[in-house]
Amino acid sequence: MSAILDLNLGCMDSIMQLKSITNLSRKRWHLAFAAIYSSRAFSHLKRSSKSRRYDPVPKENSAVDIFPLSFGNVSQSSLKRLVKDKDLEHLESLGGVEGLVSALETDMENGIHADSDDISRRQEAFGVNTYPRMPAKSFFSFVVEALKDPTILILLVCAALSLGFGMKEDGPKEGWYDGGSIFVAVFLVISVSAISNFRQSRQFDKLSKVSNNIQVEVVRKGRRQQISVFDIVVGDVVCLKIGDQVPADGLFVEGHSLQIDEASMTGESDHVEVNLDKNPFLISGTKVADGYAKFVVTSVGMNTTWGEMMSSISQDSSEETPLQARLNKLTSSIGKIGLAVAFLVLLVLLIRFFTGNTKDDDGKTEFNGSKTKADDVINGVVGIIAAAVTIVVVAIPEGLPLAVTLTLAYSMKRMMADQAMVRKLSACETMGSATTICTDKTGTLTMNQMKVTKFFLGHDSMGDRSFTSIASGIIELFYQGVGLNTTGSVYKPNAGSELEFSGSPTEKAILSWAVMELNMDMEELKRSTKLIHVEAFNSEKKRSGILMKKSGDNTMHVHWKGAAEMIIAMCTHYYDSLGNIKVIDDTQREKFDLLVQGMAASSLRCIAFAHTQVSEHEWSHGNGKLKENSLTLLGLVGIKDPCRPGVWKAVQDCQHAGVHVKMITGDNVFTAKAIATECGILKIDQDMDGAVVEGVEFRNYTQEERMEKVDKICVMARSSPFDKLLMVQCLKQKGHVVAVTGDGTNDAPALKEADIGLSMGIQGTEVAKESSDIVILDDNFASVATVLRWGRCVYNNIQKFIQFQLTVNVAALVINFVAAISSGEVPLTAVQLLWVNLIMDTLGALALATEQPTKELMDKRPVGRTEPLISNIMWRNLIAQALYQIVVLLTLQFGGEKIFNVNEKVKDTLIFNTFVLCQVFNEFNARKLEKKNVFEGIHKNKLFLGIIGITIVLQVVMVEFLKKFADTERLNWGQWGACIGIAILSWPIGFLVKYIPVPEKPFFSFLKGRT
Repeated sequence: MSAILDLNLGCMDSIMQLKSITNLSRKRWHLAFAAIYSSRAFSHLKRSSKSRRYDPVPKENSAVDIFPLSFGNVSQSSLKRLVKDKDLEHLESLGGVEGLVSALETDMENGIHADSDDISRRQEAFGVNTYPRMPAKSFFSFVVEALKDPTILILLVCAALSLGFGMKEDGPKEGWYDGGSIFVAVFLVISVSAISNFRQSRQFDKLSKVSNNIQVEVVRKGRRQQISVFDIVVGDVVCLKIGDQVPADGLFVEGHSLQIDEASMTGESDHVEVNLDKNPFLISGTKVADGYAKFVVTSVGMNTTWGEMMSSISQDSSEETPLQARLNKLTSSIGKIGLAVAFLVLLVLLIRFFTGNTKDDDGKTEFNGSKTKADDVINGVVGIIAAAVTIVVVAIPEGLPLAVTLTLAYSMKRMMADQAMVRKLSACETMGSATTICTDKTGTLTMNQMKVTKFFLGHDSMGDRSFTSIASGIIELFYQGVGLNTTGSVYKPNAGSELEFSGSPTEKAILSWAVMELNMDMEELKRSTKLIHVEAFNSEKKRSGILMKKSGDNTMHVHWKGAAEMIIAMCTHYYDSLGNIKVIDDTQREKFDLLVQGMAASSLRCIAFAHTQVSEHEWSHGNGKLKENSLTLLGLVGIKDPCRPGVWKAVQDCQHAGVHVKMITGDNVFTAKAIATECGILKIDQDMDGAVVEGVEFRNYTQEERMEKVDKICVMARSSPFDKLLMVQCLKQKGHVVAVTGDGTNDAPALKEADIGLSMGIQGTEVAKESSDIVILDDNFASVATVLRWGRCVYNNIQKFIQFQLTVNVAALVINFVAAISSGEVPLTAVQLLWVNLIMDTLGALALATEQPTKELMDKRPVGRTEPLISNIMWRNLIAQALYQIVVLLTLQFGGEKIFNVNEKVKDTLIFNTFVLCQVFNEFNARKLEKKNVFEGIHKNKLFLGIIGITIVLQVVMVEFLKKFADTERLNWGQWGACIGIAILSWPIGFLVKYIPVPEKPFFSFLKGRT
């Protein structure tokens, strides 16, 4: 529709202003629109080459009432205002909901025709269900952010001063080298930083698009089907259930007990009841709190308030994770030490310069009091400041946040392939510290492929007996109890083709059983009955009920369906297999309890059906509530939901990794025990005292009892969402890092309360997904174990990089500081230090941050909330390597000229080359913090080997070909061999030092970064 609005509105205004349209003018109106539609193709070609700009919130008065062809007298803007203003009068003027449905050429029962012409016609007339997003941050904005770094700004000032004075001193041809070199080095650092942040931003946008692509259930051609939310068109009949987000504006056409949470749009926390009479309006972006319904779509995309609002909101991908916060704190601490060292070096060098203790390249004293030119003084001071600033550059480990960014971005991408979509970056790393996982049963531990395998009438198992052997009256009641008390549906495409069942797995299993085994005809059932009232299923009551009236004799019947023990408790009588009604006395009740327990022990979910007949008088005086007592038990069915094939191993992997797995389910205690034992959560010989509890029991404990017993609990049966929340709170109070799985709307509080909320991608409601940190796309517990492995990998990769970078920091700081204090010269120049910074900050981060998860990660216990970021093992490794580098490089600094019989320029090149090669070889050591074999699995990480190769090639170029740029001299084969020989010794040192045991208590508790 927006394409039409872009055309000449003046022409259309004159058309729209005609109040009484004759047959002739109607023809002209059609001709005008035909011309507009045909010209649209040409105007689109012209516009497509230009970037379109959107006003995020279109002005209300800019809407033009355009009546689309063949859709009666309904306009896009009037439909928008109808729902936005909740205008019942306007709705009545259009013939009510039925009139509007007819005008939109759709059908309440069967939906739209949905052929390609019909879809494109509706999209042409009313628009598509998408909205323009705020433009993403450009690459230039990331460059500007990188330029805001104070260190970079200081370097740029120094580079400008150095360039100016150098060109003045030595002329443009020779004088640009120092300043130009710093500019080039700074440009490289900025480019790499901006590119990595830009790529992460783009990746976040891609994930955001995937997470927004919600699957919605619609009715088209009489068939329920799942389509993308972006494919919804005006006229579609959409099915809603608890937890769904309303995908477009529309009008209620059918449903029961529909309660809508409009807090996201209005800010009001009270739920709004939506029905056919008083309030049929559904607003896009709101959520279903209770009940179920069908509604017809009236506005999509930018013609909804939600679309307008979302188009003006930009997605923020700059979330700072807890680990990044800890690293920023660590960076700040190290930076302060670096600043102190740099200031001391600056002070010493300035004193030496102004006291005449420094000489230039020709051996002349640089400062001779008043005899020295002002330009020379400024040039000398600028050089000293540049040296001090580069010490700060190499001291501040700016690569740490970059390493986290790279690791998280890489992990997010790989986790997506492993069926886990990360919604919050912090969850990646927090999952690595998880000590407890609280998991659902259905669909997570089990396959969610349910089938009715047992059927009991009274105490008799019907087994393979035909439905014809059951009394016709009982069969009819079953038809009503199954076919009407359901949120599922049955669709028969064509004669001879297979029936299609829709709804939750439980609903589909029961419907399939009733149709296939009991020969139920859904169409005939709906024709012969009328549904009066529905109490939708919820996880608190674990049951659903209906009131219906038979068309033949106008009798009214209440039907209940739900968890067997809940339904049996409401019954006083039962039907036997012959159709006789019998009393449920204490003996019979005990027999039914044993029957349910027996099915549950076989891992069956037990569902019971109950019925009673009521009079109109009883219903009218019942305050709108269904009768809940003195019911007659119809029968019981046992539903089998087999465990997932890989779940036992996944549970064992988690337990081996020191992570406790707890199952929290709504099923009864016997089913829960059976499934938990099958999955390996409970051991066959385990003491069950305190390991298995029911939700009500846990809820009724005192706070002290809960805190005392919560660690031992492995299974909580018959639990409510509140019990799950209570469990999470207790575990967190005891210091656990808790991950929780959930799929229902009522799971949202527990998902938010947990350290890591894991929602289910298939069965999960939109409310649950929005409350979670990670969406498990295949609903499989094995994917939860994979997320745990990736979380540990992220943490481990960051630790590797910290060890690698701090080794460089310590060595560079000490070498430059000692050399500056003793000889007044810094062996590593500004450009050289910037090159080292580039190696360790970016290439090093990229190499170490992309290591994949290994089996050893699951052999360690979880990292607690307060454990230090730099472990004792890391301190041992980095101190050993840093000491070796300091000793070797200081030996070269003070004795290199004599040892190698070279001049000072070659000696400085040897120091620079050896220093860089030490980092290259130490990068291998950093791959394994504890294992002695650092080469294990190296062939699998092609990126690591590629980066090592690139680093060595660039180093050769720096030394051999960029002499003036890098201030180096060419080295011969012997000197290269000496540099490599010194550097490669870091491998045996790294191997031997791992034999040194370390205490568990942290060496430097003051450097402990706490979350």
